[in-house]
Amino acid sequence: MITGGESLVSSPPAFSNDGKKLLVCTGNTVSIYSTSTTMLINELEGHKGDVTSVIVLPSGSNSTASKILCYCWTSSLDGTICYWDFSVAELIRKVDIRWPVFSMVIPNIIATPIESKGKPSDLFAFVSVKDASKPDVGSKSLLGQIWKCNLSKSSLVGGVLAETGYPEFITISASGEYFGIRNKHKVHLWKILAKDSKYDVKKMKLHHTKSFSVLAFHPKERILAAGDVTGRILIWRDFGNREFSGSGVTKKGRVLKNEEERPGVREGDDADSCTTWHWHPSEVKTLSFSSDGAYLYSGGKEGVLVVWQLETGKKKFLPRIGAPLLYFTESQDPSLSSVSCANNRIHLLKMPSTEIIKSISGIELPCSFPEIYGGLRGGVVFDHSAGLVVVQTESYSIQFYSLFDNREISQIQVCERSHQADDEVTLVLALTAVSMDGSKLSTAEVKLPEEGIGGLVCLKFWDSGSRKGEFILSTVIYEPHSDAGISALAFHPTRDMAVSSSFGGDFKVWVRSSSIRKKDQVPSKSGWRCHSVGSYKKRPMTAVAFSADGSVLAVAAETIITLWDADKNVLVAVIGEALAKIVSLSFVGKSEFIVSASLDSVTQLSVWSTSMLSMSWSYKLHAEAVACSKDRSCFAVLALIPNSCKRGGSNEEPVQDRDGVILLFNVDDPVPVSTWSVNKSKGGGICFLQSTPSSHDEEVSYEDQPPELLVYISGGHEYVVFDPYSKDDLKSSRNLKKGLVPSEETGKYGYTSIYGELPQFHIEKEQTQSVPFVPSERPWETIFSGSSHVLPPLTKLCSVFLESLLEKLPTIQD
Repeated sequence: MITGGESLVSSPPAFSNDGKKLLVCTGNTVSIYSTSTTMLINELEGHKGDVTSVIVLPSGSNSTASKILCYCWTSSLDGTICYWDFSVAELIRKVDIRWPVFSMVIPNIIATPIESKGKPSDLFAFVSVKDASKPDVGSKSLLGQIWKCNLSKSSLVGGVLAETGYPEFITISASGEYFGIRNKHKVHLWKILAKDSKYDVKKMKLHHTKSFSVLAFHPKERILAAGDVTGRILIWRDFGNREFSGSGVTKKGRVLKNEEERPGVREGDDADSCTTWHWHPSEVKTLSFSSDGAYLYSGGKEGVLVVWQLETGKKKFLPRIGAPLLYFTESQDPSLSSVSCANNRIHLLKMPSTEIIKSISGIELPCSFPEIYGGLRGGVVFDHSAGLVVVQTESYSIQFYSLFDNREISQIQVCERSHQADDEVTLVLALTAVSMDGSKLSTAEVKLPEEGIGGLVCLKFWDSGSRKGEFILSTVIYEPHSDAGISALAFHPTRDMAVSSSFGGDFKVWVRSSSIRKKDQVPSKSGWRCHSVGSYKKRPMTAVAFSADGSVLAVAAETIITLWDADKNVLVAVIGEALAKIVSLSFVGKSEFIVSASLDSVTQLSVWSTSMLSMSWSYKLHAEAVACSKDRSCFAVLALIPNSCKRGGSNEEPVQDRDGVILLFNVDDPVPVSTWSVNKSKGGGICFLQSTPSSHDEEVSYEDQPPELLVYISGGHEYVVFDPYSKDDLKSSRNLKKGLVPSEETGKYGYTSIYGELPQFHIEKEQTQSVPFVPSERPWETIFSGSSHVLPPLTKLCSVFLESLLEKLPTIQD
């Protein structure tokens, strides 16, 4: 069994002490990536639930300065906290606290008990857990709790420090002296009092008129920054002078008497001042101070990393990142940081220029799909031959992702669009189809009408490039079905032929036009053209499919299945009606049977015989997806379990353990051969894939080679690949690509780590050969480069651009 597709951005990552590795929480494992190659080099396996935090022990912890520590702590929703040596992926210790841990910080992590000589001192952590014993009654629930945990004795101690509606993320200062959480309009702060190594705490609160979203502590001074849901950033200076010291005297000896001496401070909060910055148009998702405390990094939904100068409030930007920002993480290497984005990507940044140098790309997370256009059905499609899944993205592109290697192969931009926050959805990438051999691609995009005016449907055909997953736009067809929307797309299994159906009552067969060369003419480019048009009683056409050999084309006219000869455009036969509108059709292998799925007021899964022109058998199932074997007479169905929601609260949550089922059928038998329970089946998909040693991990080992594998991808884009015909799972895991990272890499420190190597000067060269400055002869290549926030106005750039287009003639001297 092969698994993959986990989110890389569910929790903040952590750098190793030398900056050569990045530890990322991926499902119930911790994936270790090389920062030099961005390849997966190892995994920490031991948790049974999602990993929620990873904390790397800093350098110098109970060891010589020359030794680089490779130890870390991890927490998980399975209620355990683990201690690892991630250099060899070895689990050293497991602590079971039996409550799901959503966040964890360790203030005295330097005093780890693992390497201590003599009697080790107790190691304490502060954890954010969920109290599963309480019912979820919506906004009145208090399910989140903050506890102190003795890791040495595997127990929670000291009682509940705070209760919140849901578990909150804990933020800790670099010194380990303060930590805090957000709780609606308040910030809860604690100071750790290390008395007798018991780590008692004192608590205080800060208030705001809006709900907070994220916190950050200054690394050296008593300064706290907090972002809210409106895009504002509040900065408190010298917080806790009274609450934490027990007096009303500041560190400068002044007694606080009235609010005039504390500008911006609300409701008598314990702080000298509070400053508000506002640039972000929506919720601030990430905040982080630089290691020297001179700068504050912030980001949000608009996809721009803002660098604030703390003393002056001046800012600079890293724009066009392309997705909302979630986390900003610094490493001990001052030249390296990372930013995690909502599209499941982690970008490695070169500091201090904040230039993106490399990216770690996971599978794109599900994108929003508007309900305004009822005929559209989003989802995923598969490249059967190459073992790829094709998913749609928020940026109007499609991603080709390898199911066997668990990595991105390519990404094709279907529609040009820059990411902007709070954009109304006006364009939808509706449908995607890939040919059986993976050499052809078709996409359908819809520009939604505004107030009933301006809608546009566009059909595009793409040709494969030189690399796997690379496609080049071949043909663009506007309004292929007049004013009607496209309901389905399908390719001929062996020829350059495709069919599209529409809700307007017709379907069209498209063929590739070969290059035509007349006498004394340049040959025209090949493209796709309409070969024929068909319809049936002006009924909306809702689904299409070709038979295995391509001789028969099946088109669903709402509840009726029509069979056509695609070459002659002749109606061959009509099969009886289903109970509801058919939304998908599939031929089962090389047999005479067709499987249809209806999703309307009545849900139905039906098997039809083309020889008898009648229904063989059917079930009232909500079939989310259907996959047919290429060679065998069997098919698989992903069905939703009805009434799979827990009742009893204002917020109904789906039962994630058993909310769907995969059924494997022989086409002539209504009794399923095998069944598998799956979670998150809404919006999921299934497909049969070719099983070849060249297509996936070379470590796959089994005696009998299965003819094909079955892949299930959930609504959250996590997937599993397995052999549906055997009870034994494949002894395989995704390729870790070991050996691509050198065991020892030369590190760069100090000046070199930030600015690079100094150039070598050759004194023997003549001074006349060195030119201090030469103006560029191609200024148009750089005048438009840079942040859109700091570019000069177009009136200044236009003259420079036009001047650069003029030919410069050399001056002739007499």
